[in-house]
Amino acid sequence: MKLIILDRDGVINYDSDQFIKSPEEWKPIPGSLEAIARLNQAGYRVVVATNQSGIGRGLFDMAMLNAIHNKMHKACALAGAHIDAVFFCPHIDENDCHCRKPKSGMLEEIAACYSLKNLDGVPAVGDSLRDLQSAATLGARPYLVLTGKGSKAQTAGGLPEGTQVFADLAAVVMKLI
Repeated sequence: MKLIILDRDGVINYDSDQFIKSPEEWKPIPGSLEAIARLNQAGYRVVVATNQSGIGRGLFDMAMLNAIHNKMHKACALAGAHIDAVFFCPHIDENDCHCRKPKSGMLEEIAACYSLKNLDGVPAVGDSLRDLQSAATLGARPYLVLTGKGSKAQTAGGLPEGTQVFADLAAVVMKLI
């Protein structure tokens, strides 16, 4: 089984410092949905792993998060793509939960869901250091995209060893397939 793990905001859709709080604010990055379709066609299971602290901050609720993800799934379908599963952490940093990236709990849950002992070699695409740290902890291959917060993460340094840097998700997919 081929599996790829994608962060959501800044990888699939535009990010916002004020959070994506409604379906109207969710806008795909050009080429991202088509890239997911190419992954699907190449036999990849596409899984999203996303921190959604806006819930913990009271900026939106589960019903709104579900509506945002419904829009994402519909937009994917229109591009001939599909996302197999969405995993998320609703907590804020202060909760010190195990599922919030850069901790590895959410990715451990993904591995368990797909009956994998570990994520060795699984591509993990993110636009922040915390996305890549979470992936590297479990042996996944980190890919940084410069969309979203990616340029800041690259400039700040400290990326996990072996991190490959690409302009966007479409460029990562071209490399993989």
